[in-house]
Amino acid sequence: MSQTNIRGRGSRITGWATALPDDVVTNHDLAKTMDTDHDWIVERTGIHERRWGKESTHDLSVESGRAAIDRAGLTGDDIDIVVLATTTPDKQCPATASTVQDSLGIAGGAFDVNAACSGFVYGLAVGDGMIATGAENVLVIGTDTLSNITDLEDRGTAILFADGSGSMVLSAQDGPSNIMSWSLGSDGSLERLLYAEHHGGKLQMVGKEVFRAAVGYMVNTSRDAMQKAGVTIDDISLVVPHQANIRIIEAAAKRLNAPMDKVAVCLDRTGNTSSASVPLAFGDAEADGRIQPGELILMTGFGAGMSSASAVVRWDP
Repeated sequence: MSQTNIRGRGSRITGWATALPDDVVTNHDLAKTMDTDHDWIVERTGIHERRWGKESTHDLSVESGRAAIDRAGLTGDDIDIVVLATTTPDKQCPATASTVQDSLGIAGGAFDVNAACSGFVYGLAVGDGMIATGAENVLVIGTDTLSNITDLEDRGTAILFADGSGSMVLSAQDGPSNIMSWSLGSDGSLERLLYAEHHGGKLQMVGKEVFRAAVGYMVNTSRDAMQKAGVTIDDISLVVPHQANIRIIEAAAKRLNAPMDKVAVCLDRTGNTSSASVPLAFGDAEADGRIQPGELILMTGFGAGMSSASAVVRWDP
């Protein structure tokens, strides 16, 4: 499913921020408790360290959400809706977005979106649609605390997954949206490749098959979103992929003909943070001055489901 924004009322990103737990877990730390070592992990994943914290999904969401609202020059009273992308809600019910909303002093609606690692881009598409139909400001948050659903003794998953959060405020503007297009997908027949059961279940992953599926889905939705926006990869200044594995990122970039020097990567320091990874990678690249006003961003991700999502965004904060 894809969409091009052709409406008279659009959205733009006016605030953005990230949050990470304080506790850093290095590859050397993991080697103390499992059969692995630093070089083995780096060679296969590109990860050097990750964050596993005591903070809840609520806590990290409030931290990044409040900072994004402040950066937009707004207060909680100005936010109409909170969209929280997460696979690790604090409770099965209610939505963690509701407790985040309360902590941020927001009076509008709030709900969770579970599209796994594609969740943040799904959230941007949802928020943009809400702006088109009357909302003034939407807070989109991507947060996951994957250490809570990871078997920390399983070498195949513990080296990958981590905790983090990233938020963006979408605000209404007259004219076309700066979220120029999006493309969303899901293939439920591949559920078996990456999942966690209810009631204490831990993440289960068929790594090699996830790798093959992930590259294909990222490339397909990226091409579709760019086509809908009427642009090519040469027009894109910054590619912001889901931070799952450096080999997946490199393979997808190669198929898109995107040189790695215009791909945002923070995986080495954050690990795979699922819904948080796209805003974390963007925030890192923006802080380093890698994107300038007027330039185009391609955000792209894939995740359990298998979900996939890409969006072309004009950066005009």
